[in-house]
Amino acid sequence: MLSRNQENLSIIPLGGVGEIGKNMFLFQYKDEIVIVDAGLKFPDEEMLGIDIVIPDFTYLIENKDKIKGLVITHGHEDHIGGVPYLLKNLSLPIYGTKLTIGLVENKLKEHHLLETAQLNVVKSTATIQLGNYFNIELFHVNHSIPDSVGLVIQTPEGIVVHSGDFKFDQTPVDGKVTNYHKLAELGQKNVLALLVDSTNAERPGITLSERSVGLSIDEAFRSSKQRIIVATFASNVHRIQQVVESAVKFHRKITVVGRSMINVVQIAMDLGYLHVPDGVLVDIDEIDKLPADEIVILSTGSQGEPMSALSRMARGAHRKVEVLPGDTVILAATPIPGNEKLVSKTIDLLFKCGANVTYRSVSGVHVSGHGSQEELKLMMNLVKPKHVIPIHGEYRMMRELGKIAEHVGIPIENVIKMEIGDVVEFTQGTGRIAGKVPSGNVLIDGLGVGDVGNIVLRDRKLLSQDGILVVVVTLSKKDGSVLSGPDIISRGFVYVRESEKLLDEANQIVNDTLARMNADKMSDWSSVKNNIKDSLGKFLFERTRRKPMILPIIMEV
Repeated sequence: MLSRNQENLSIIPLGGVGEIGKNMFLFQYKDEIVIVDAGLKFPDEEMLGIDIVIPDFTYLIENKDKIKGLVITHGHEDHIGGVPYLLKNLSLPIYGTKLTIGLVENKLKEHHLLETAQLNVVKSTATIQLGNYFNIELFHVNHSIPDSVGLVIQTPEGIVVHSGDFKFDQTPVDGKVTNYHKLAELGQKNVLALLVDSTNAERPGITLSERSVGLSIDEAFRSSKQRIIVATFASNVHRIQQVVESAVKFHRKITVVGRSMINVVQIAMDLGYLHVPDGVLVDIDEIDKLPADEIVILSTGSQGEPMSALSRMARGAHRKVEVLPGDTVILAATPIPGNEKLVSKTIDLLFKCGANVTYRSVSGVHVSGHGSQEELKLMMNLVKPKHVIPIHGEYRMMRELGKIAEHVGIPIENVIKMEIGDVVEFTQGTGRIAGKVPSGNVLIDGLGVGDVGNIVLRDRKLLSQDGILVVVVTLSKKDGSVLSGPDIISRGFVYVRESEKLLDEANQIVNDTLARMNADKMSDWSSVKNNIKDSLGKFLFERTRRKPMILPIIMEV
């Protein structure tokens, strides 16, 4: 339970620690709360049928009168994807840089929330006063999407720095380097705590510049004699810009496929973050009229998502584009942890289509947007925080970041490893975990928000593994005798035409169970159903070593 002191500064993660995704951090002092990011994560393979996962907003809803605003560090889904669902429960001002707010607007438009949203565009050098206790200064950082920022959060308890997702790119595509001056300045101000991106804490050295990818893309374009299909994250505007530049250099036209890619390209062009010369973009219906060596198809699907444009192309299921022998496919992204199997399957299917596939393990068509070990050391040495809080990483990454912090001289007791829902409380310059707030995962399935929980997922898993048997029987209301049935319907358990004997025996088991219960004068429907499930389940397991879901339907006439 929560045992926090209202007079102290508390930092509370509702997501983004011990996982990659659904980043959301609360900063609370007395009766004021500031939120940083509201992201989503994509479901793992155990979450059958789930579309996305967002944080549990219970604590925020319970304390909605204390919330002063939401500040967003950048426009990736794992930082903005939960915003529409948050706004369905709360009304609050939102602050972000121009591209970030542009992407948020697009999401809110889809959810019919744009008209009532309080969106505020701020520069990457802006200072925002939220409530009486929080003064937040933004500073530019390099990441795989433009307009990314870190935050300097000044509180009565001290200065807290949120690194945002960052790397130190000395030659960024847009020419805007990280604000080193601000970081060095912070090092003279006795920073209380640094929340730092730990995604690449296991990776030694430094992360290569995004500009190095352009050379690899150029080489792929130079050697290709047919169409080129490039799949990358829709939000990686710098990567898309380099694809555009290569297309122009090698006299190719670009068509864009995939809803999210089309949306981001349009938004980035409208806001001036993506520069595409006139005549380079063509409609997808035009590509059949152009020579194969003059076409570039820019697509979603770098993570092997089953319904993405690239996956549908690989399966031959895309309405407009077919992968042809000799096409070059460039996967300009690395698999998110958990997506490796999907990506490998997509690559295999593309090879089967006869395509020449270029992907990260055998080329230089992707670099990370997150800093490696030497960059993490530099961040800590510049800021000189008293406490380090690893964020944005799975547990092993956060643990590795703790070791790096030790190497640069931060005492191990000042490295605070949070779990989702923990309340990290700072009192007179010292931090400790002081309690927990309600937290966890909220599962989104279609239009349903939170109506699918562990029990439903358990049922879905059971159905996916052993199928279902529906037993339909009609009983006499007068004497409990069987008037019709039992009829057994099998779905996903056995093929009925080849298992008639098994189902006949199962039918007899149900008849025997009903006769026994009728003789014992047991007419309670709940008992009837449970006895059918128990006796039939035991029989089927003995005969098949499978445990299908058994659903008795009893009707009384």
